[in-house]
Amino acid sequence: MATMTLKKTQTGTMKAQLADILMAVSWSDLSRTYFGKSNSWLYHKLDGIDGNKKPTDFTIEERYQLKGALIDLADRIRRAADTID
Repeated sequence: MATMTLKKTQTGTMKAQLADILMAVSWSDLSRTYFGKSNSWLYHKLDGIDGNKKPTDFTIEERYQLKGALIDLADRIRRAADTID
């Protein structure tokens, strides 16, 4: 069984890591639903620059929360797809 881990030393922004799905996900909805935060908060985190143009990043807890949110969303999409005959 494979185990997935998060690596703090990955290069680039989280936005670069998620490039394949950036246009397919409602980040505003994800931010509100899974983090209880504004969409601008999440966009700043994804870009790696806060509203004051200072570097920012996800905390390790926020990274796990984002990972869990994406896994939950994937599961929800799979269940919806499975209902199609």
